[in-house]
Amino acid sequence: MKTVGTRPRSWFLIPLLSLSCLLLSLLLPLPRVKSQSGEQVLKPETPKLAGQSQQEADAKSAGCISCHTSTDSQSMHTPATVLLGCIDCHGGKADAVLPSGMASGSQAYEETKLKAHIAPRWKQAVRSSANPVRSYTEWLRESPEYVQFVNPGDLRIADRTCGTSGCHAPEVRNVRTSMMAHGAMLWSAALYNNGSFPLKNPHFGESYSADGIPQKLQTWPPPTPEETRAKGILPYLEPLERWEVSQPGNVLRVFERGGGSRAEQGNPAPEEEPGRPDAKLSNRGFGTLLRTDPTFLGLQKTRLLDPLLYFPGTNDHTGDYRGSGCTGCHVVYANDRDRAHSDFYAEFGNLGHSATVDPTIPKNESGHPVRHILTKSIPSSQCMVCHMHPGTNMVTSYFGYTWWANEVDGEKMYPEKQRNPSPEQYREAHLSNPEGAAAKGLWSDSEFLKKVGTPEFNRELKNTQFADFHRHGWVFRAVFKQDRKGNLLDENGEIISPDDPEKFKKAVQLKDIHLEKGMHCVDCHFYQDVHGDSKLYGETRNAIEISCKDCHGTIQNYATPFTSGPAAAEDGALVKGARTPWKWLRFYWKDGHLFQRSSIEQGMEWEVVQVIDTITPGNPHYSEKSRLAKTFQRDGLWWATIPHHLTPLASPHHRMTYSRCPRLWPSPCFG
Repeated sequence: MKTVGTRPRSWFLIPLLSLSCLLLSLLLPLPRVKSQSGEQVLKPETPKLAGQSQQEADAKSAGCISCHTSTDSQSMHTPATVLLGCIDCHGGKADAVLPSGMASGSQAYEETKLKAHIAPRWKQAVRSSANPVRSYTEWLRESPEYVQFVNPGDLRIADRTCGTSGCHAPEVRNVRTSMMAHGAMLWSAALYNNGSFPLKNPHFGESYSADGIPQKLQTWPPPTPEETRAKGILPYLEPLERWEVSQPGNVLRVFERGGGSRAEQGNPAPEEEPGRPDAKLSNRGFGTLLRTDPTFLGLQKTRLLDPLLYFPGTNDHTGDYRGSGCTGCHVVYANDRDRAHSDFYAEFGNLGHSATVDPTIPKNESGHPVRHILTKSIPSSQCMVCHMHPGTNMVTSYFGYTWWANEVDGEKMYPEKQRNPSPEQYREAHLSNPEGAAAKGLWSDSEFLKKVGTPEFNRELKNTQFADFHRHGWVFRAVFKQDRKGNLLDENGEIISPDDPEKFKKAVQLKDIHLEKGMHCVDCHFYQDVHGDSKLYGETRNAIEISCKDCHGTIQNYATPFTSGPAAAEDGALVKGARTPWKWLRFYWKDGHLFQRSSIEQGMEWEVVQVIDTITPGNPHYSEKSRLAKTFQRDGLWWATIPHHLTPLASPHHRMTYSRCPRLWPSPCFG
């Protein structure tokens, strides 16, 4: 790992090297062009990819097509307005051509494949052309060339592919510093709340160089102290330090159990339980031997948040299939058969199987994208692969699901006779599912887990319904509308008999109102929210550009065309001018009503109801409940009138969070 914050002995060479690079850059000739005034000015050389011809692009795919024969989109872009060859993105050798008449599996075929493909460093980790299963740090040990060959969108090498000049350089730069890449919010919460690190502002985050070495991230230009205080912009994030040298921030929180002899480092006592040494302290100073901080150790050994965008998904359960980096979002995998979650991708199942026209890609093997195509129409099921931490909020609650508490309908989830796993069985179960009870349950078996959430399995349940996705191997249950006695309620608030075989179809599942309208995550979270803005943030809310009033307006005004969330620019971004993947305006006004077009399903649209209309008597959207909620004052006596200043209101719009209003059951973390 790169040592951050230390000075090597050769530190005095750094200024000399910097000066040498500067002088060399001044000596290198750059192409000159004439300005409008006729003056000669310097112009950076245009990359060859930006202006290459179809013939040049075809030459870079000749050998690849000789084996693959056909693909969904040669450039992965639709429509085919971008001229790219296979090796422009994947690397490899396009001049390795399969001799005519040679069949797949023949000696000539295998020899051609070896010449054309980039070989991995760790061949034992490669099972097929599918994404690796739980690759973790092995992915960082692979060469940049192999990573590019397998996934050109990986953040370690995306500047060579997606991020080349003239393509998507700003997006790649922004994503590398986004919260979806560095994950500082969870590390900071764990370290600060456990007394392991004294600073409340996040200090650590994930980022890796092309060679897979942890590196420091910086916001440039550095934020002022006021920007950090008011906007949550962080000046820098450093790699997590090695747990072996971590300092206990609070000696009272260091694990110290007596009764046994102190263990020697690297020489565990045979009577100890594997992975759980009895002695946590030594007679040496902090940061030596076993006298380290348990939180730093836990962050590096447990899967609280990982893997983030620098890694591919674990690709071992339904709902776990994705690539890394840019393709982690823009290349869709089959993860969920619920159409509300996946839209038209639901027909491809939830096992990560491919539906490509490429004959060399297996169609019955998990870990392949649906098609060899980049898309902006990203279904919420793709977001769910990552955004299910914790299982009581984020996308799970948007879908109307939460963590299963390991009890309801447990007779279908546990063996008839209690299972007492051995240490090895515990280890095997925890490799794919870090949840403690999994080893004793049937759902630790991946084949059993595939059945959980299917219509056939859910019909056997008496008290709940399970989801069709199982990220981390976890089980999620549906949340239904109930009265105070636990009776299911239908849409009219009437009690549904517990013996009714259709009770779950009649019951109201508490989904987010936006999901009920047919919306997906990308219909609210636009360009900046999903890519970042190049600044470092340590809290999710600080990184959000969009606000509820940007679409729905307020009790005083209709929606304006600019964003106003915490991370919005000073004057906001022009939301109403944005367009769908099919180049239609995303928002438009018609007859005094605001409409939004879907980013997932072409031709689908809905009205965006304005708050001011819901509190105006006589308006078709008027609701007395809405008027009461939005005009109720703090004194508890007055409502219905709008004060000149919003201060008297109990819940003015600037005090409402975007995550609480659309759903009835904001739940805290539990489990």
